[in-house]
Amino acid sequence: SRVRRRRYGRDRDLSLSYKNATAAMPQLQQMEWIGVTRDFVKILLNDAWVTLRACDPTMTLLDWLRLDCRLTGTKEGCNEGDCGACTVLVGRLRHGALRYEAINSCIRFVPTLDHCHVVTVEHLKKTYGGLHPVQQAMVELHGSQCGFCTPGIIMSLYALWLSHDAPPPADRIEEALAGNLCRCTGYGPIIASFARACEIAAPAQDIFRAGRSRTAAELGAGAGDMIRFTHGGREFSAPATLNQLAEIYPARPDAVLVAGATDAGLWVTKEMRRPAAVISLQRIAEFDGVEEGRDKIIFGAMTSLADARGALARLHPQLDELLRRFGGEQVRNAGTIGGNVANGSPIGDLPPCLIALGAEIVLRRGAERRTLLLEKYFLAYKKQDRRPGEFIESVVVPRLPPGALFHVSKISKRFDEDISALCGAFFLTRDARGKITQARLAYGGMAATPKRAAQTEAALLGQRWDEAALEAAAAALARDFTPLDDMRASAAYRALAAGNILRRFHIETTQPAVPTRVAGNLRSGAHV
Repeated sequence: SRVRRRRYGRDRDLSLSYKNATAAMPQLQQMEWIGVTRDFVKILLNDAWVTLRACDPTMTLLDWLRLDCRLTGTKEGCNEGDCGACTVLVGRLRHGALRYEAINSCIRFVPTLDHCHVVTVEHLKKTYGGLHPVQQAMVELHGSQCGFCTPGIIMSLYALWLSHDAPPPADRIEEALAGNLCRCTGYGPIIASFARACEIAAPAQDIFRAGRSRTAAELGAGAGDMIRFTHGGREFSAPATLNQLAEIYPARPDAVLVAGATDAGLWVTKEMRRPAAVISLQRIAEFDGVEEGRDKIIFGAMTSLADARGALARLHPQLDELLRRFGGEQVRNAGTIGGNVANGSPIGDLPPCLIALGAEIVLRRGAERRTLLLEKYFLAYKKQDRRPGEFIESVVVPRLPPGALFHVSKISKRFDEDISALCGAFFLTRDARGKITQARLAYGGMAATPKRAAQTEAALLGQRWDEAALEAAAAALARDFTPLDDMRASAAYRALAAGNILRRFHIETTQPAVPTRVAGNLRSGAHV
């Protein structure tokens, strides 16, 4: 059983009994590593380092905080990353700089947090010797009623506080809180409390900012180590380099690769699945980053959705709005562009957009690499063209050529934090006579995989982008898809909406003065 401690020490060892890890991992035992291999994870929890030896590979951060560490301010609400009651801050080194982000602790695995700084709501008051300005402002403006969701809201506001010296626009505050659900207050007092917090104290004087250099130095120690151990017959590995990953994954191709765990976490909390082997990708710094070139943008597969958003927004503004609606901020901070593709969901938001843009992925197995058009990667429901031991290393997105038309529409039951019932992304190019020379129309939610509408594209090629071509293309959609029929939308609704968002694309690109979106609904300045 797990060791349970009720008090902090300066450096605690919550070790569990374990046998020789390498003896239990014969496939990996003979491998040669550059650097140190260790069988423990170290986490800076608030103000104390904690060592975990051979812990459960899929123990969630929420369970560890509440059950083992007795930090019960962090609440369990949905246990699937939707409500935000479990929000904590995680600080980690990103390209040499320490950055704090809000994440959902209910779907994050503890061993993936090696050499990260986990900050819980209890630490805010302890650090300040009284209520933190964000907490004080919530009290003054009556931002809390039942209080169950309040710790998560505080941590989301605190993450925003650490990244701003002055109150940002209201819609940015709303965006930061989109991953936190409150059944009591109506959000008005919560949003107003951020400005009040800045009046109480300047964010620039926050103690976490003052101590960043020292914390960053501590977190940087041991960053190049390889981690591997077993617990209850299940294996955990955390390589520190791409070469290490390329070596261990072919030796254990049945292992689950865990990026941000925004989907894999639900396998554990909702489906009660316990993978036999887990390989965490969190510690591979070279996997994380964006390279913006003249003709293309290259995303490392571990680039977070939050970080990918800026580059995609510069590609086209509608991609910015799509990423704005991709889960809550906690999900975007943890989820990755490679994970969203590799997961292979038929309703993933990014794949239709990337397919329409003509994106490619670079796959690696050992030292061998191959490049594949993203649309060729999806073979059938949850089946992809990925060989045993092969992983996505990067995603390559071409820039839009001059004069190209691009559009994306997401249809969901609510504006924020909802999975697509339908997502469509469209790309057209035309010649000097106005005739369509290229057409890539991709949909999610219409088939078992993200898929191009081949018949619809054929109806457009060689035609002018006019009403006649539009109606012919909309009619051809019925030959391309037999839509899904599930709890998110009926097949009939999806078929109708698929044609309608194609019509929206036509109106927005031929009659831009005609409004096609409801303005000012649900959030400040939103266009739905």
